[in-house]
Amino acid sequence: MSVHPVRVAVVNDFELVVAGVAAMLAPFSDQVVVVELDSGVPPVCDVDVVLVDTFGQGEGEHLSVDDLLDDGKPRVVVYSWNTRPDVVERTMARGAAGYLPKSARAEEIVATVVKVHAGEAVRPQGGVDADLAAELADGESSGSWPGKAHGLSAREAEVVSLISRGLSNQEIAERTYLSINSVKTYIRTAYRKIGVTRRSQAVAWGLQHGLLPDRSRQVQPLDS
Repeated sequence: MSVHPVRVAVVNDFELVVAGVAAMLAPFSDQVVVVELDSGVPPVCDVDVVLVDTFGQGEGEHLSVDDLLDDGKPRVVVYSWNTRPDVVERTMARGAAGYLPKSARAEEIVATVVKVHAGEAVRPQGGVDADLAAELADGESSGSWPGKAHGLSAREAEVVSLISRGLSNQEIAERTYLSINSVKTYIRTAYRKIGVTRRSQAVAWGLQHGLLPDRSRQVQPLDS
């Protein structure tokens, strides 16, 4: 283990998501310290590891790992629902040094970040596709996400967010690696929870409730 805590930037398109991940890691500041929160912008601090939460960003080739790499430093860890082996391997081949399932507890996230900083490549044990992972994650996801306060599961909120950005059902399925039937199921359950029946109403709801990406950067968020 490093003598000094591993310096981490948490990256996602939503402030609420990165803040939730940072809160999970806060009790482990002797091992990792979150020095930057980035929503829709790349890190600027000299950090050791970039932890990417994939909420609303897509998986595999749809994930912008390349933009986060700077001559091999910092190292990138992906935090995702989808641990299907082919998706994991494609993501690692594009430069990620670690890959974590959304089911990982805070202790596991910290352990992975520390191992990656030490030079290890960390892959999830076993793997499940996005549909099964979403079923397992619903009701168990840690952290925060837009729409959570209105009863949306993390996957339902992600689907509504992608609808709000103008993506079709097929495009959502391709980006999230969910089956088209699963996408339709999440749309039905999400619509019921937020009280809408049409896509145009869902788009309006998403615009009003923070389901479009943010663009912000918070440096040294744990400083007092």
